[in-house]
Amino acid sequence: MAAIHELSARELAAAYASGGLSPVEATRASLERIAAWEPRVNAMYRVSEAAALGEARAAEARWRAKSPLSALDGVPVTIKENIATRGDPAPIGTRANEDAPPQSADAPPAARLREAGCVLLGKTTMPDYGMLSSGLSSLHGITRNPWRLDRNTSGSSSGAGAACVAGYAPLHLGTDIGGSVRLPATHCGIFALKPSLGRVPVHPPYMGRVTGPMTRTLDDAALVMNVISRPDARDFMSLPPHDNDFCQARDLKGARIGLLPDMGVGLHVQPEVRAALDAAAKALAGAGCSVESIRSFLTEEMLEGTRRFFEARSHNDFVQLPPARRAKVLPFIAEWCSWRAARFSGQEVMQAYQQVMAMREAAVAAIAPYDFLVSPTSPILAYEAELAAPGNDAHDALPHIAFTVPYNMSEQPAASVNWSYSAEGLPIGVQIIGHRFDDAGVLSLAGLVEQLRPPQRAWPE
Repeated sequence: MAAIHELSARELAAAYASGGLSPVEATRASLERIAAWEPRVNAMYRVSEAAALGEARAAEARWRAKSPLSALDGVPVTIKENIATRGDPAPIGTRANEDAPPQSADAPPAARLREAGCVLLGKTTMPDYGMLSSGLSSLHGITRNPWRLDRNTSGSSSGAGAACVAGYAPLHLGTDIGGSVRLPATHCGIFALKPSLGRVPVHPPYMGRVTGPMTRTLDDAALVMNVISRPDARDFMSLPPHDNDFCQARDLKGARIGLLPDMGVGLHVQPEVRAALDAAAKALAGAGCSVESIRSFLTEEMLEGTRRFFEARSHNDFVQLPPARRAKVLPFIAEWCSWRAARFSGQEVMQAYQQVMAMREAAVAAIAPYDFLVSPTSPILAYEAELAAPGNDAHDALPHIAFTVPYNMSEQPAASVNWSYSAEGLPIGVQIIGHRFDDAGVLSLAGLVEQLRPPQRAWPE
């Protein structure tokens, strides 16, 4: 019989309904996993033990009365610390905000999970300002990958990725503005969805920024999407209400898939990553999909423009800090956002923005002949835990986001699903990209990939 921490959200709900397990027992099991793993991985910013047990007791009473709030009532969840939760500070990963006050209200995704009766275990770690694809933070320290503690989780949803692997809960929420749920997913061997912009209401909204589920299984992510995609008027960029059931799989026989093995810019694709992608493509073709290789749509000018845009955006935030707070920001981040952005002219910033828009147009055009694109999620395997970025160069901090960042700016849904493992046992994910607003289709193809992939390794204990 599976241990409690190994059960999916759907399995927990079935056990609650039958009386075989209670939300209190599941929450205690989650808290025990956190206590056992935290000294090794450092995934949690805050653990709300007393509040979580109180929420679990309330959920237990509802299940006993046969009146659960939702299919996720009583299911434990963690939330990334930059997603506001009532009563908790949101320092966005930096020691510059170590005295941040408690938030007065839940952000939309957190509010939806509370309404569904989920048990909020606490908040997960992230790097400074969410602008590193790493588990390194001036406030939280180093978050480590449970598969190998000397490896990076990637980021910026670093704590969520580590917590998912370590079995803290079946459900985790992260945010993504350039790959921040998908990159931890590929390096941690889990599933993550970056929804279409506006599909999951957030506050405050911003170009390219989304909240998405990070889970061990596609099915659990779909259950979360059914909850967090409900409307919230605070997001003035959100999409109209929908009636999708994200758990309903689509028949994908004959689906047209564009295979994108190499972006041609950024880091080179490592051989084991390419081999995993090729194996996934072969399996999809064998399952009746039409798979055709395509050339990259991304140019060096587009990627460089995106780098400059992010640097300018972060430098604007950085220079508004008082000098004493500025000194507390991770030095790597301070150098990254200042070394040239401090001298950008207005014209240069607008030229960078125009390249971001050109990238958006190219990404949408690339998928037009197909139903989906499939690519690596990251060109590389998990790198050293202590590094702020692959190569650790503050003047080239984002060399590994070429496969992920275009779809933030094009507003397309994209998911990472684990396919296999390297010779050293490191996970390797593949990325599935859909047309704008076709989140359900991306989840359906991810489900097919889960069915076709090789046997998966046991989770670290």
